[in-house]
Amino acid sequence: MSAPTLDTISFELSPIDNDRLANLCGHLDEHLRMMERGFGVEVNNRGGKFQIIGSANVLADVQEVVHELYAETSQAILTPEQVHLAIREVGGQETLTEKPPEDIMIKTKRGLIKARGENQQAYLRRVMTHDINFGIGPAGTGKTYLAVACAVEALERDFARRIVLVRPAVEAGEKLGFLPGDLTQKVDPYLRPLYDALYEMLGFERVAKLIERNVIEVAPLAYMRGRTLNESFIILDEAQNTTTEQMKMFLTRLGYNSTAVITGDITQIDLPGSQKSGLRDAIEVLKDVEGIGFTFFQAKDVVRHNLVQKVIVAYEKAGRSQ
Repeated sequence: MSAPTLDTISFELSPIDNDRLANLCGHLDEHLRMMERGFGVEVNNRGGKFQIIGSANVLADVQEVVHELYAETSQAILTPEQVHLAIREVGGQETLTEKPPEDIMIKTKRGLIKARGENQQAYLRRVMTHDINFGIGPAGTGKTYLAVACAVEALERDFARRIVLVRPAVEAGEKLGFLPGDLTQKVDPYLRPLYDALYEMLGFERVAKLIERNVIEVAPLAYMRGRTLNESFIILDEAQNTTTEQMKMFLTRLGYNSTAVITGDITQIDLPGSQKSGLRDAIEVLKDVEGIGFTFFQAKDVVRHNLVQKVIVAYEKAGRSQ
């Protein structure tokens, strides 16, 4: 069997900036090596002049990734994660869903957050046009992170006066009463993924000040009963661990000029016994209600390490989902 025919494409980046070039290539050219592995090509450069050697059908994609990442170096320091996502989005060997026809980006003071893949784009569009949204799917698909990004943008643009973070305190058999500390300290471990996203987008000090002023409010789901939340952006995370009664109670807290995003993974339910998940129930009950958006993520939408997607698929094949 003869070896495949290789083609070559050459191009030059502009404007030439040595700091940006170093940012693009990464430490010891690790970003270029990632492109080589992702597309199965050879990437050579001397300054801003690049030469790509590989199959003709991927050369234009590699060039697109290089130009896209070089444009991003004008605003931020590239990370291997950003390079990995850019490769997958344009069409590396392990692709996401087809590239969306238009980009939706969320602007925060720490930079732009870009939806990756068709499902994330659809998710953001629904959050922007529906008052109640469900993001359902496995870990690593960006459903919680993007919800926090939308909340931060709404706060920054005065579309919402506060952000309310809610999560049911049901995890691995633990209950709030068995954890040390006051209410905030009890709930904090359950809300860590939301905090991490806020810290990344707003900075640690600003988040701390907003929590102190109650602009960002943290609340266990059990403490939401009887409240009406006006002019708020509310996120209910890990919603698969709500009961049907809790889900109904939460959804009816929505007040004037507010948005609610409910995220969860129905394969990771920690409710005791035979209790039905409120998230599962809501999918059935609310599927035809106008004004409520549903986005269902799959393993192919995972934007973490490559192995996360493979782990999810392996568990699905083994029938290890609830």
